[in-house]
Amino acid sequence: MSADSHNQSNRNQHGLDAVLPIATNPGDAASSDSDNTDVMGGKTTRIEWLAYSSLLEQLNSRFTTEQIAEVSRAYTMARDAHATQTRSSGEPYITHPIAVASIVFSMKLDHYSIMAALLHDVLEDTPVTREDMVTAFGEEVTHIVDGVSKLNHIKFRSKQEAQAESFRKMLLAMVTDIRVIMIKLADRLHNMRTIGSLRPDKRRRIGKETLEVYSPIAARLGMFGVKTELEALGFRACYPMRSRILADTVKQSQRNREHIIDKVTARIETALSEKGINASITGREKHLYSLYNKMQKKQLPFQRVFDMLALRVVVDSVEDCYQVLGLVHQLYTPIFSRFKDYIAVPKQNGYQSLHTVLNHGTDGTEGTPIEVQIRTQPMDEQAESGIAAHWAYKDGSDTTAQSRTPGWLSNLADIQQSAPDTLEFVENVKIDLFPGEIYVFTPKGTIIQLPRKATPVDFAYAVHSEVGNKCVAAKVDRRLTSLSDPLESGQTVEIITGDQDAPSPMWLNTVVTAKARTAIRHYLRALDKTQAIQFGERLLRRALGRHERSLDNIPEKVIHDVLAERRFTAVEELYEDIGLGLHLPSQIAERLIAVESGDPVNAEPLPTLETAPVLIDSAVSPTLYMSQCCHPLPGDNVQGFFTPGKGVAVHRSGCRNVRRFRRRPKEWVAVDWASDISGQFEVVILLHLLHQPGALARVTSTMSLMNVNIENMDFNNRDDDISIRFVLAVENRLQLARIVRRLRNLTVVRSVRRES
Repeated sequence: MSADSHNQSNRNQHGLDAVLPIATNPGDAASSDSDNTDVMGGKTTRIEWLAYSSLLEQLNSRFTTEQIAEVSRAYTMARDAHATQTRSSGEPYITHPIAVASIVFSMKLDHYSIMAALLHDVLEDTPVTREDMVTAFGEEVTHIVDGVSKLNHIKFRSKQEAQAESFRKMLLAMVTDIRVIMIKLADRLHNMRTIGSLRPDKRRRIGKETLEVYSPIAARLGMFGVKTELEALGFRACYPMRSRILADTVKQSQRNREHIIDKVTARIETALSEKGINASITGREKHLYSLYNKMQKKQLPFQRVFDMLALRVVVDSVEDCYQVLGLVHQLYTPIFSRFKDYIAVPKQNGYQSLHTVLNHGTDGTEGTPIEVQIRTQPMDEQAESGIAAHWAYKDGSDTTAQSRTPGWLSNLADIQQSAPDTLEFVENVKIDLFPGEIYVFTPKGTIIQLPRKATPVDFAYAVHSEVGNKCVAAKVDRRLTSLSDPLESGQTVEIITGDQDAPSPMWLNTVVTAKARTAIRHYLRALDKTQAIQFGERLLRRALGRHERSLDNIPEKVIHDVLAERRFTAVEELYEDIGLGLHLPSQIAERLIAVESGDPVNAEPLPTLETAPVLIDSAVSPTLYMSQCCHPLPGDNVQGFFTPGKGVAVHRSGCRNVRRFRRRPKEWVAVDWASDISGQFEVVILLHLLHQPGALARVTSTMSLMNVNIENMDFNNRDDDISIRFVLAVENRLQLARIVRRLRNLTVVRSVRRES
C-alpha cells in the first residue's frame, strides 16, 4: 500500500480529515481583533496563523491540493502536540517547525519532507508515539521524523553517549534517506537564526557544536549555502567579540572593494560581450568565518587574505568556462600557484568550478588580488545546494537511491558494522569530517582528541601531566605496543604507569602535541641538571681516586680557589660542567692536587692508578649516551670519551672514530655495561633482498614476530636487488644475533650484516 493510500485510509480514525482553507488571506488573521483563530478544530494564535499562512503561499507554487492537504494534517498534529510549549523567546513552539518546513521547501524537497519537518520534534518532545505517527502518516514520513529525532526517551550512561547515539542514528538514517540530514540541517539553521534568546553559555555550546558537526556535514554534502550561514551564525555565537571586530574591519574597507569589483566586472563583461559569450557575473566578499579561519591557519593579517574579494562567472557550457578563463587571463595577470581546475577533477562532494586569482593591479589599480570562479548554471546550483540541487522528488520516485548519495554516506553502513559501539562509530565518522584529527578512547570510554600521528605518550599527557611523566608502557586495544607507534582513530589506549617520574628524551623524537613536548622538556631540564651534577661529582671522585686522593679530604679553601679560577660560584656548577663534558675530571683533579700542594703550575703529569669503569645502566642518560656512528649494544666492547656539552660518548672499541682519541688519553673514560642494564638500543643492519614481490613484507613480518621495533628504513633500488638500511631498537647484542640469523634463513635475503 502506498503512503498516500495508507494515509487516506487512516484519516477518519484520527479525526484529521479537515484541511486548512488554502485560499485564506493571511492578512485577515492579522487584522482580527482576537488573539486566537479557530482552525481545524483547535486554537491557533495569530503569530502561528501568520507563519503557517506564509508557508502555504510557498506550497501553493509547487504542490497539488491533495499534497497540501497532507501537509495540513501534519501541521494539525504538530500544532496540537506542541500546544502547551513555547520557545525561549516566548513564541509558540509550533513557529519553529513551521520555519524549518519553510527552509526545507527552499531546498526543493517533496511534500513528505515538508510534513516531516513540521513533525520533526513531535516524537522527541511530546507524548505522540512512533506507532501513532505511522498510523496517521505512514512509514515513509515516520522514518524521516525518527531519523531527525533525538533519543530523550532512552536512558544512557552519560550525556556524551546520548549525544553520540543521536548523532549515530541521524547519520545511519542518511544512508537510506538523505532527507533526514537535510531536515536536520534546516532545524539547526533555524535554531541558530533564533539563538539570541538563549544564555551566552548555551549560545557558545550550540555554536561550537554547529561549527564542529553540522557545518562540516553541510560541506560534505556540498550544501555551501547552508554551510556558509551555519558558519556565520556559529562564529557569531562562539566568538561574538571577534566576529564584531572582523565585521567592522571588513565594513571599513568596503567602499574601496566595491569600486574594484565594479571596475573589474565591467571590463570582463565588455570582453565577454565582444566574444559573444552569455554570462552572469556577480561579486562577493569572503565570508567572515572563512576569513577568520584563513587568518588563523596561515597567520596572515587582514590585508593579505588573497581571496577576500571574488567574482563568480556563470556561463552556459563547459567550453565557455575554459574560454572565459583564457579571456580573464588575457585581461589580468594570473597568480598561477592559486589556479584550481575543479571541473576536470571535482571535489569529493561533487563541487565543480574553475578557480583563478588575478592581480588586478595590471591596469593601474591597487589592492587585494581577486579570485574568479567560473562555472555553468548546473555547477552553480550544485555549489550552493549540493546534493539538494539534484534530489528532485516526484510522486512514486525512488527516495533511497544510493547512486545519488555521496560515497561518504554510502560508507556509513560499513563503518557501523566495524564499529558497533556508538561512541566509536561517531568518532570514526568524525575522522572523515576532520581528516587532520584522530579520536581515541580511554579504558572508561572517554574520547580523547589528538592530532594525526599522535603516540601513546601524547595520549598519556592529554589525560594528565602526571600520567605522562609516570608512563612506562601502553596497551592499545589490550595489546602492549611501542610508545612511539602512531595511534589510529577508534583505538582504546591504556597507559601503564610506574612509581616514579621517568620521561625519556627519546620521546621528543615522536610526540606531536605541544602539551607533551613542553612537559617532557620541562622535566628533562630539571633532571638533566641534577643528573649532570651527580655524574660530574662521581667522575671527579674517580679521577682523584686514580691519584689515591679523596674529594672529602680536599680542603675547602682549595676547592674555593679552584672555583674562583674558573669563575664558579658553587661547587655544583663545577660538577655540572664536568658531567656535561665541559671540563675534564682528570684536569680538575690534577689542579686540585696542585693547588693543595702549593704548586700553581704542575708541569709533570701525576702518576695514576686504574679505577673501576663507569657502568652503563640505561639506554638513555643526559650525561652518558650511545654514539650514532657505531651504535654500541650491551655485550660490545666499549670505550667512553668526553664530548664538550654532551657528556660521555660511548663508542664500540673498533669504531673508526676511536682513533682520533688515541693521542688524548685524558679524554678517555673507562666504561662498561651494568649487569642489570635495561632499555632499547638503536642498531643499524644492512640487507640486500631479491627484487621480487613480497620480499620486504617477509622481512618486516619476521621482525614483527620477533618483537623488534623498526625505527627507520632507507631504500636503494637496483635492477637485480634491493638494498635497505634498517634502524632497529633491540635490547642487546644477543637479540641482534638472533634477528640476523633468522633473516639469513629467508630465501629472499641475499645478505645481512650489522653496519660497522
